[in-house]
Amino acid sequence: MISKREKVFNYAFLTLLAVGVLFPVVWILGVALSPDIAGTLDLGHLRWSNFTEAWRQAGFSQYLKSSLIITGIAVSASTVLAVLSGYAFGVLGVVGEKVLFPVLLFGIMIPMEAIIVPLYYDFQSQGLTDSYQGIILAHVGTGVSFGAFWMRAAFRAVPAGIGESAQMDGANSWTMLWRVYLPIARPAILTFVLLSFMWTWNDYFLSLILLSDPSHQPMTLGLGAFSGRYLVHVNLLAAAAVMICLPVVVLYLFFQRQFIRGMLSGAIKG
Repeated sequence: MISKREKVFNYAFLTLLAVGVLFPVVWILGVALSPDIAGTLDLGHLRWSNFTEAWRQAGFSQYLKSSLIITGIAVSASTVLAVLSGYAFGVLGVVGEKVLFPVLLFGIMIPMEAIIVPLYYDFQSQGLTDSYQGIILAHVGTGVSFGAFWMRAAFRAVPAGIGESAQMDGANSWTMLWRVYLPIARPAILTFVLLSFMWTWNDYFLSLILLSDPSHQPMTLGLGAFSGRYLVHVNLLAAAAVMICLPVVVLYLFFQRQFIRGMLSGAIKG
């Protein structure tokens, strides 16, 4: 039984934590709406036109197209591979699983900085730099390890009796995946989609190394180029940063219940 003092302490701590998290968000929104190029807060004279001005000056239309292409294809491919590999390792059991799965997990443990140089030269030799194919392949390759780990845990959390009952009813492996495991693991799949979208959409490092052609660069690199040209326009830089973050925030707010359920379901059984 939690005492009244513990409840007060918990609520006070959570309130302070929420204020600490939300304060930078509110501050950057205030700067984005400031009429002063130095970003001085002026809540009495909000300038909503900063967003359209930042979009026009930064030329975000082309960058948005690239971000949508890269993120859409990379997240879709990563999700399919994550589901199939997680199902293979978590339910079907593949030959050499005890060796293959730990090897696959090296993709999570090895930092990107350790492989970026050989990755660049390999992609350059295959003509994959400055192309959508190259950056999408890089994102899929770096995300498949976590995807396999995540979906394996989600599928293993499903009671074994459900799969055995489906087998007794004559369901094959594909039918079990489509009609049994996917509906049950839907929160975990949505969580992986959101995480993959966030990582791909917010990526700067991989795109900076593999993409030098502005026609293929995503919005994060567009913001970097914009900041180089308009460093003194703090309000426009803040407005551009808010627009880049907005899709991730909107998706999280829309799917937050499924995201939390997915995080909890993935932590039940590994």
